[in-house]
Amino acid sequence: MIRKIFVPIRGDGEGENVLRHALALAKRFNAHIEATHCRPRPQDLMPFGVPMPGFLKEQIAKQADEVADAEEQALRAEFDSLVDQFGIPMTDTPRGDVASIGWIEEVGKQVDVIRNRARMCDLIVVPKPNRDRNLGSNTLKSALFASGRPVMMCPRIETSPQVLGDHVAFAWNGSLEATRAVAMTATVVAAASEVTILAIDEKPGHPADATAFATYLAAHGVAAKIHRADSGGDVGGALLNEADAVGADLLIMGAYGDSHEKETIFGGNTQTIVDTAIRPVLMVH
Repeated sequence: MIRKIFVPIRGDGEGENVLRHALALAKRFNAHIEATHCRPRPQDLMPFGVPMPGFLKEQIAKQADEVADAEEQALRAEFDSLVDQFGIPMTDTPRGDVASIGWIEEVGKQVDVIRNRARMCDLIVVPKPNRDRNLGSNTLKSALFASGRPVMMCPRIETSPQVLGDHVAFAWNGSLEATRAVAMTATVVAAASEVTILAIDEKPGHPADATAFATYLAAHGVAAKIHRADSGGDVGGALLNEADAVGADLLIMGAYGDSHEKETIFGGNTQTIVDTAIRPVLMVH
């Protein structure tokens, strides 16, 4: 059961969008959102391996604290406004009977904060990386590879999602990553009104094909339909297109069957989705 949703926030302009997506899921599951602002340490901003006099270090540390204070105040004001807009109660601990939210300040690198805090949550919500601005890739990578939790990646949208997780499309190929995704997103799948299995370029006769997966879900009380399609050589693009074609509001998939570094450099199905998705994607590695 989803009871705690972890949302790391920093001053990159994505906080409101990510919180809106997290709120949509929190309301669906009466879950608690742990919104965590990661405040950088002054020492993390010092040039590595460059000798400098003590007065200069003090000046950099002072300026870093001033910038962090201003960022924290701006983000907290944005956070409070959004909480008031949605009428969601503020609390430090999950209530269970209604969606709630809390604000936490953590000092340190965001990737480290994610690694340490997210393991005690049921779901992590992060923004879609912006490769043009070189923002968000490390956040997504840390969430996927260091937390052991499912991660929802949220592309930027103009308005809050009205429904999230009502019609789930599951990218199924029988892989280890897809199998892990089944186990780690079972609550989301079971709560959906409609579940569609996307079978792209499926080879007949595989013992863990889409039909076998549908039978498995049926044994767990989930009625799923199968949607088969050819990729035309672009599996990642086909998954996004077919999820949109069937009307799904959330795509679930196993992520990075090949290494993150290999897919980032040479391309891959997951990297295509990370780069081009316009709908939320729930990923498990």
